[in-house]
Amino acid sequence: MMTFHNPEYLFLLLLLIPIVFWYIWEMHKSDASLQISTHQNLVRFPQNRKIKFRHILFILRSLAIASIIIALARPQASNSWRTQNTEGIDIMMALDLSGTMLSEDLKPNRLEAAKAVATEFILSRPNDNIGLVVFARESFTQCPLTTDHATLINLFNGVKYGMMDDGTAIGLGLANAVNRIKEGKTKSKVIILLTDGSNNCGDIAPITAAEIAKTFGIRIYTIGVGTTGIVNIPVPTPMGVQYQQVQSDFDAKALQDIANLTGGKYFNATDNSKLRHIYQSIDQLEKSKISVKEYNKKEEQFYVFSILAFIFLTLEVLLRNTLFRKIP
Repeated sequence: MMTFHNPEYLFLLLLLIPIVFWYIWEMHKSDASLQISTHQNLVRFPQNRKIKFRHILFILRSLAIASIIIALARPQASNSWRTQNTEGIDIMMALDLSGTMLSEDLKPNRLEAAKAVATEFILSRPNDNIGLVVFARESFTQCPLTTDHATLINLFNGVKYGMMDDGTAIGLGLANAVNRIKEGKTKSKVIILLTDGSNNCGDIAPITAAEIAKTFGIRIYTIGVGTTGIVNIPVPTPMGVQYQQVQSDFDAKALQDIANLTGGKYFNATDNSKLRHIYQSIDQLEKSKISVKEYNKKEEQFYVFSILAFIFLTLEVLLRNTLFRKIP
């Protein structure tokens, strides 16, 4: 890439415009005239080559001036490159699969909305190791930490209600996530817990799991999804799908305590747009570290145009004193 250290000198090239007009005007004034009766016989005489190429001296002079101006602007060949080092973080997602996740206050329901928005989040974090833990009455790892996000998304899409007995073992799900992420090699480790209920089963209390996470330097972002109160849950029956009204009430205080203890943050998602905004907020809070080094090497190129100017001037002088020499 060509750049100029003193580009303001390039405006001097505009001086060539009046020089060209001056040359045309001088050539017009210097034309001699001769009155004759007829010019038919003159056609047989060949035109002198000097006449054909008489403007070459002016062209050489103009090229020399242009080359000198460009040399004054100090053209430089620029060669730049950059190196980028990325450091991803470890993220383990813990997803609630209890029956209330089928509630349709989020569209099409809480579980499908959580899966869709989490997939967008995964696609926005190409440098991170991300895994998935699911829980209901029990907990198991659906996908360990991986950078193969295509496989992770396929496993995420395969998650559905009924994979395990109904219940909400938040503490067990958190403990499973902590166990999967604690040995990670990255400096930053995060768990995103999404649930719509209160801990009602399992041998580990949520706050105990949070304390274990804190000892390993793991931050926990908690998301309470859905509205509180009476919600409709679809229930398959021999007569088709019918809706059953149940009480939906997640323990917001417990989720806040978990987040505060580990240095994370608590969110409440009452609709799809808020859930998407929450994941965008977490994405901004947990940016991967990027180290960029830029190198720029420049080589002076003014000597090329200086040599060209010398060549053009030399040719003009030689031709003016030899081939185009004028005898007074």
